[in-house]
Amino acid sequence: MLIDTFIAGDMSLQPEIEDYVSAQALLQTVANPSGDLTDGTGLGEPKFEANGTAFTGPWGRPQRDGPALRATALIAYSRWLLSHGSESNVSTTIWPIISNDLNYVGQYWNRTGFDLWEEVDGSSFFTTAVQHRALVEGQALAEQIGKTCTACESQAPQVLCFLQSFWNGDFVVSNINDQKGRSGKDANSILGSIHTFDPTAACDDPTFQPCSPRALANHKAVTDSFRSAYSINLGIPEGTAVAVGRYIEDVYMGGNAWYISTLAAAEQLYDALYQFDRLGRLDVDATSLLFYRDLDPSIQVGSYPSSSELYANTTSAIRRYADGYLTIVQKYTPSDGSLAEQYSREDGSPVSAADLTWSYASFLTAIARRSFIVPDTWGASTANRPPATCASTSAPGTYAPPPLSCSVNASVVAVTFDVQEMTLYGETVYTSSNPLWSGTIEPTPAGESFEYKYYKTGTDGVTVTWEGGENRRYTVPKGCAENVVQLDRWQQ
Repeated sequence: MLIDTFIAGDMSLQPEIEDYVSAQALLQTVANPSGDLTDGTGLGEPKFEANGTAFTGPWGRPQRDGPALRATALIAYSRWLLSHGSESNVSTTIWPIISNDLNYVGQYWNRTGFDLWEEVDGSSFFTTAVQHRALVEGQALAEQIGKTCTACESQAPQVLCFLQSFWNGDFVVSNINDQKGRSGKDANSILGSIHTFDPTAACDDPTFQPCSPRALANHKAVTDSFRSAYSINLGIPEGTAVAVGRYIEDVYMGGNAWYISTLAAAEQLYDALYQFDRLGRLDVDATSLLFYRDLDPSIQVGSYPSSSELYANTTSAIRRYADGYLTIVQKYTPSDGSLAEQYSREDGSPVSAADLTWSYASFLTAIARRSFIVPDTWGASTANRPPATCASTSAPGTYAPPPLSCSVNASVVAVTFDVQEMTLYGETVYTSSNPLWSGTIEPTPAGESFEYKYYKTGTDGVTVTWEGGENRRYTVPKGCAENVVQLDRWQQ
C-alpha cells in the first residue's frame, strides 16, 4: 500500500521504502524455525523479532504467501525506479531479493502451508492467487532488466491451473487439502481477488478478477453467510451491505466482524466498477445472475453497453452497495477514528488488537479504489489461460544472500548461536514450550570461517554430552549487521 501511495505521488515515503528494502535483504538471510536461505525454506517464515532476529516461539509456519507478496511489492517499486533511470539499483540491490522470493514460489507453490489467517495448514486460495501474480510480473521484470526467471515461466501456468481447483461451481472454497471441515466461504477469497486486481484486465474468471462472474458470485456467497450470523446484521436484506468477518465458523475472540473483511467487500465492488467503466459494458451470465438479481430483480442474462439505461442503473446500484460497507465501518468506528482488528458481532464495539495496521491499510486502499485510483497492470490479460491439464510440478530454486546497502560495512560481528534442544532441570535453563539455549561469542572478523559443535554439561557439572553428526561450519557474514543470530537444532 505504501509503495502504491508513493507511486501515486507521495515522494516523502521513499526513505521508508528504502529502509524496507534493506530490512528484507537482511531478513532473507536470517535462519529461523522454517529453515534458512540455503534451500530457501526460511523465506516462508512469517514472523521475526523487531530487532531482525528469528522468532523461535510456536506459530503457524510456513506461510507461503509472504515471498509472493514481498516480490510483488518490490516489483512495483522496481518498475518505478526503472521509469526514473535507476536500473542499476534495481539490478544490483532489489532484483536479488525478488529473485530469491520468486525461486521460493516456483519451488514450493504446490506444498501446503498456513493461510493468511495463520490457522489452516492446507492450500489457500489467497496464497495461490498471489503466487500466480508474482510469477507473472516477475517474468516481465526479469525480461525488462535482462535477467532470467526460469521458475516464473515454467510454473506460472501450473499455478493458474491449480487456482481453478478452488472454484466449486457456486463460490470459492478458500482452503482445500486441509482437515478443518469448514464451508469454505471465507473473506480469504475476496482478499485474493482484490490483491490480484488488474485494472487493464477483462472480467476474467480464471484469474478471478473482481468483475468476473465467479468473483461476484463468490462475493454474494461470502457476505450473505454473515447476514444471520451476527446480531448487528439481523434484518438487513440481501443486496445491502452487512458487517463481514473472516468465516462463519470463526471462534477467535468470539468470532466477530473484521474491519479488513468489511472493507475488502467494498473494495472488490469498486474494482469491478472500474473494470466495467474501462470495458464499456457489463456482462451478466448464469454464474453472476444471482448477484445482480439482489440489485435488480428483473435483470436478465446479457451484455449491457455503458450507453444503456440498465448499465447506468446497475452500476449506480453497485456503487451504493459498496458505499454501504463503508457506512458499516463508519458506524462501528469509535469517535477517535481508531480501527481495531475486529468489532463485536453483538453491538459493534471494538474487539481484539487495537490500532491494527492492516485495518488502516484496508481503509486507505478501499477509498483509493472508490476514487478510481488504481495500481499498474501486472499482466493478467496475458496470463489468463490455464493449461488443459494440471501438473504438480516444481522448479528447484537457487538462493543467495542479497547485497546489503549501508554506509559502512561492519568489520567485526557479534554472532549469537541459538540451539533448540530439550534439557533436564539443572543441566541448563529449561523451558518446556521452547527449549532454547543461547550464547554470543566475541566479535569476530567479518568473512572469517570456523567449525563448531554443541554439547551439554550434566547436572554434576562434569559429564559432557556432545551432539551427533559432523562439525558445523559457519562463515561470519559481511555486510551492515554488527549482530547476527544463527539458529540451529540439536543433532541426534
